[in-house]
Amino acid sequence: MNAEKQYIELFEQCHSLICSHSSDVMNAVRQRAFDDFKRLGFPSRKVERYKYTNIDELFAPDYGLNLNRFEIPVNPYDAFKCDVPNLSTLLYFVVNDAFYDIANRRPAASLLPEGVIIGSLRDHSSTDSPISATLKRLYAQIANTADDAATALNTMLAQDGLLVYVPRGAKVDKAIQVINILKNPSQESLPFMVNRRVLIILEEGAEAKLLFCDHAADDNLFLTTQVIEAYVGEGAQLDLYCLEETHAKNIRVSNLYAEQQRDSRLRHNVITLHNGTTRNRVDVDLKGEGAECWLGGCVIGDKQQHIDNNTLITHHVPQCTSHELYKYVLDDDSTGAFAGRVLVKHGAQKTSSEMRNQNLCASAAARMYTQPMLEIYADDVKCSHGSTVGQLNDAALFYMRQRGISEREARLLLQQAFVTEVIDNIALEPLRDRLRYLVDKRFRRELSHCEGCQLCK
Repeated sequence: MNAEKQYIELFEQCHSLICSHSSDVMNAVRQRAFDDFKRLGFPSRKVERYKYTNIDELFAPDYGLNLNRFEIPVNPYDAFKCDVPNLSTLLYFVVNDAFYDIANRRPAASLLPEGVIIGSLRDHSSTDSPISATLKRLYAQIANTADDAATALNTMLAQDGLLVYVPRGAKVDKAIQVINILKNPSQESLPFMVNRRVLIILEEGAEAKLLFCDHAADDNLFLTTQVIEAYVGEGAQLDLYCLEETHAKNIRVSNLYAEQQRDSRLRHNVITLHNGTTRNRVDVDLKGEGAECWLGGCVIGDKQQHIDNNTLITHHVPQCTSHELYKYVLDDDSTGAFAGRVLVKHGAQKTSSEMRNQNLCASAAARMYTQPMLEIYADDVKCSHGSTVGQLNDAALFYMRQRGISEREARLLLQQAFVTEVIDNIALEPLRDRLRYLVDKRFRRELSHCEGCQLCK
């Protein structure tokens, strides 16, 4: 039986139940997504954008879902304790796929500029919400269910999500920190699926910084599908940082879709410190002249971890700029993959684009697959791309050993220096400093014992 069959049967049997615990806006596109999913099925590795990850295998187990929306017995403050010094944030929680309203106290809302909304996508997309018309117009529009089965599956099953709405001219000075906590509602340790949805809307001239942190409160097999839609309006600025720090049983399939208007700025950085299998897809459409995006990624893998980052930046109009820098350090039997494509369409003159993927294999068994691509249909552009795969520099190791540094410590220092360039591009200084500390502990294989992690206690 193909993996998609069980999800088709599930939706057909539970369609009314799924809709009854959601909203009209989310339900309006559900059938379309289901039709797309039935037509597509899960992609095989013969599909170009999925050649490095076996999606059908990931979705094959019989996962449980909380379609009845039972309350999850968890106190987010017990499951997660932020120990980032001096990181003053507006703190919110999402437990599995639902905005956790009990933990998200109202004082945080009082610190937001007028008109800014951070809350349940389901609640704010109800018919009596003042922005329901905006949500109806934008929800599931750039997340293309006709093109991607994982996006279609998420759209047909998601019942709630997170909404971040920043109106015209509003600037959120403090970073918005969202803690995504995975928690099995059952007492039994059974495979569990979470379908998380995020909608980010920054209107003209708006500014916001978001930090998403993924954690697991149970030592359980989790499969998380995540779809993020980000609309960055004219002159708006969005910083979006994603930090994955879960465990080896966690599977994450995350798709980010972003649309930028004239003179907008998008900075996206994904840090994978600990995981099982991760597949991140990022699609950015530069729709307005003068738009600029910066995509960055830092991956540290060991044991049997698998991390696959797949990006597509489309330059639709002239005079836009894009930057990409992804760095991997792989040890033991871990596997990494990066496929980046920049598409410059007809008429997108004066495009400037740079893509780099640099990779370090610290063991003979580690494997890295890299595929940078340029597709250009304009003649007045400045575009470059490149990738490298190598091992630690023997001359540098010898130099450090000659100065009394042990071989193990020398290797750690060189690995840390290798990923520093990605971390330095993070605008939040306290987070940048904390990541340096976490990266050091990760390379020393001490991360599971770090303060604030409840999983191993």
